[in-house]
Amino acid sequence: MTDGAVTIHNGIAYANHDGVELAGDVYLPKNAKAAPALVAVHGGGWVQGARDAFKYWGPYLAARGYAVFSISYRLAVKTKTFPEAVQDVLAGVQFIRGKAGAFGIDPARIGIIGASAGAHLAALAALGGKKFSGRYPQNAFASTEASVKVLVGVYGIYDAVAMWTNYQVQGGRNNNFEKFMGVPPTENRQLYFDASPISYATFANNAVGVLLVTGTEDALVDRKTQTDPFELALKQAGYFVRPVIVAGAPHYWMNDPIEEPDSYSGFLAPRLLRFLAEKL
Repeated sequence: MTDGAVTIHNGIAYANHDGVELAGDVYLPKNAKAAPALVAVHGGGWVQGARDAFKYWGPYLAARGYAVFSISYRLAVKTKTFPEAVQDVLAGVQFIRGKAGAFGIDPARIGIIGASAGAHLAALAALGGKKFSGRYPQNAFASTEASVKVLVGVYGIYDAVAMWTNYQVQGGRNNNFEKFMGVPPTENRQLYFDASPISYATFANNAVGVLLVTGTEDALVDRKTQTDPFELALKQAGYFVRPVIVAGAPHYWMNDPIEEPDSYSGFLAPRLLRFLAEKL
């Protein structure tokens, strides 16, 4: 489908993992030739959500020269999905790089963006990708590089134990993070270390440029235990990291229309574009 300055391809299968077909929607600048691209990872607490969460951001960014590949991944509805969901995201990066020529994308300028649980998965893929790669050699692009130039995390989760603890306090019996992991940290703390993006904030990965977005009124994901420590760890390891603090913003607003008056997405938009122009 073509809409003005944007071409949209919906429901493109990008991988089949353990019998589950994974699909994504591609938003392209019209007549794209060497466009930078972002793989977009939706939120939903690891147990829900859908790739149409980027139905506003996809066209918005594509109209401004950035391709977007918004992907589905396996959700922890009936069984745990760590590290499987991370491996799904990595396959999405490999697919869009492998198909770069067909879509008019520059394979050297690929980044990743995620919100909430999607930011957690995006950060693991961006910084810890080597640990989670190689599970699905049958993929058409299994040998394709899965590295990214930039990571954009919006109200993300970067410390697994801190998130598990927050769910224990707020969620009662419904600890989504434990569903995602399959066990509590009291059974396997190493697994929770592996599932924490902050664990991969090392010198070896610091070529990735990072934009961290968080609101001042987020009651679900506390920036003091998530974004702030992650930002500090990245700075200590020599990353370029830029924070965007959204005054008054709660959790989960990336799905809102960007052009709404005084919207949080509208506040983010020019800052995101400036970051992408500099780093992607």
